[in-house]
Amino acid sequence: MGPFATQILADLGADVVKVEPPEGDVLRNIAPMRHPGMGHIFLHHNRNKRSIVLDLKQPAGREALLRLARTADVLIYNVRPQAMRRLHLAYQDVSAVNPRIIYVGAYGYSEGGRYAGQPAYDDLIQGMAALPWMTFAAGADRPRYVPTAISDRITGLAAVNAVSAALYSRERTGKGQAVEVPMFETLAHMVLGDHMGGRTFEPPISPARYERMLAPHRVPYATKDGYVCVLIYNDKHWRKFFSLIGREELFESDPRFSSQEARSRNIAEVYAFVAEHMATRTSAEWLRLLKEADIPATPLNSVDDLIDDPHLAETGFFPMMEHPTEGRLRMMAAPGAWSRSPPEKLRPAPRLGEHSREILREAGYAEAEIEAMIASRVTRTSG
Repeated sequence: MGPFATQILADLGADVVKVEPPEGDVLRNIAPMRHPGMGHIFLHHNRNKRSIVLDLKQPAGREALLRLARTADVLIYNVRPQAMRRLHLAYQDVSAVNPRIIYVGAYGYSEGGRYAGQPAYDDLIQGMAALPWMTFAAGADRPRYVPTAISDRITGLAAVNAVSAALYSRERTGKGQAVEVPMFETLAHMVLGDHMGGRTFEPPISPARYERMLAPHRVPYATKDGYVCVLIYNDKHWRKFFSLIGREELFESDPRFSSQEARSRNIAEVYAFVAEHMATRTSAEWLRLLKEADIPATPLNSVDDLIDDPHLAETGFFPMMEHPTEGRLRMMAAPGAWSRSPPEKLRPAPRLGEHSREILREAGYAEAEIEAMIASRVTRTSG
């Protein structure tokens, strides 16, 4: 979540200095890769950043970080708070050298509850936030994790929002602050925004669930020869769908379909009805008919289909980059368009310690001091 949050901030123009331990970020070692330490996920999450190696367990490494913090706007850390306290890099330590700094901790659980300080990874937080339970409740053969690091991604986005809001507050007040961005609470907020259901009311008036999201037939619909993703949502869509299947009278005559509320109360039957009719035609037939009727529908893409999607190609979503050591790479542009301040050209993800010398010089270190730090393994360079 820390690398993802700072990747977004870097894409939007921030000068991001990535502080790595001597062994490097663990994401460097996730295959596939062309060269050790330059795995595919690392290359995406760390574009537009500079890398400095600092052994924060050594006093000289801690002092170097505090020197960097003196002129920084934001410090984001992605370890447990007690680790920062052990390193004497808690908020009070960092704000002592820079009272205007925005000090953002992205970690598992809020410090205000009993889970504070427990280890947290994406899979664990998915489980705590009921995502695998929901896949099972929706009809999977067993509880399953969402097959992307959704806890990290959502929390990373929350961290970007926190940084933006805190910087805006500082512009108005002149004061920095510490901000906590916990994974568990962030995912609970996302999940319960849909699924609080009847427990919104006290006493509860129905179970905690959003029935549409858990309906067994809320899946890509099987056709004669494949699958199609369809969402027949409002009254206009339903009238047109009934026309496509030659059952125009159903909208008025069947109380399950006659209103948004009625459909929401009978959603399992409604989706089952659609599934039965989708199986009568091919995917190409349905996509043509649904498009003509202005009913939202798309093909079901594989990951390879997504990478080869013509719309993404037309919008320039996949710029190609020449990396100095990793060769030609397919990257992803920052989503969206900006009329006045578009993100600048992508810079390749750094090798471990690639910018150590450069950043230490900017912090005021002399060449002899930098050489001494390299010799004592406080820092290292990509060479």
